[in-house]
Order: sequence, then C-alpha cells, then structure tokens
Amino acid sequence: MTKQQINRPSAAFIASAWTALLLGAVAYLVGLFNAEMLLNEKGYYLTLLLFGLFSAVSLQKSVRDRLENIPVSSLYYSLCWFALLCALLLLLVGLWNATLLLSEKGFYGMSFALSLFGAVAVQKNTRDVMAADAAYGTPPLPPQE
Repeated sequence: MTKQQINRPSAAFIASAWTALLLGAVAYLVGLFNAEMLLNEKGYYLTLLLFGLFSAVSLQKSVRDRLENIPVSSLYYSLCWFALLCALLLLLVGLWNATLLLSEKGFYGMSFALSLFGAVAVQKNTRDVMAADAAYGTPPLPPQE
C-alpha cells in the first residue's frame, strides 16, 4: 500500500479562499442591508445564505470523509446534496419572483455563489492543514472542555 503525500495549502490559496468567502458574504449582506425590500424578504435571503453556506460545507466534509474512507451514511450524504440543491433552488425561485432589477438579481446570485465557493475552499484548506500537520508531526489542537 502506498502512502499518500499530504501537501499543505499555500498561504496564497488560504488567503484567497478566505477573501472569496468574506467578499461574497459581505457583499451579499451589504446588498441585503441596503435593499429596499420588506424585512421578511431580507430575512428570507439571509436565511438562504446561512443555509447555503452550512449545506455546502457539510457536503464538502461528507465528500472528503468518503474519499478518506471515514464512514458517512448514505442518508446523511444524500441530505447534504438535497440541502444544497434546495438552497440553490430557493434562491433561484426567490430571485425569479423578486421585484428587483436584473442587475440586482445577478448581484445576489453571484455573491451567493462566491460565498459558497469560499466556504468550501476554506473548509478544504482547514482539513488539508490539519492533515498536513498530523502527517508531519505537528501536535493537534488540545481537546475542548
């Protein structure tokens, strides 16, 4: 059996992942704060961002766990896919029916997508750094009490 080489992500990739996450989320939230829509609509779009970020990170973790032969139930794996697709579908339906300019709809869609990409990249980097540290003898973080 061959041992897989663990590469630590570069500082530039880590910084770009965090930048994508923060830029996407902050742009989305600033746009939402400045939007002239009802408070319940703003709550809908805020909840979609949070739901989308959580489901994307959860799916990325499930996929990575399966690749590393860490048990993940098929039910949970399927629920992760379902949740992410629901978040995307709900955003699409919400923007389709919104009384916003087309440019505003595009802004929300692109900042949402950038946020999801950033969240997945940050999760991947976190996992890669932990794996590289474990492979090269860096002690793990102490357990939380």
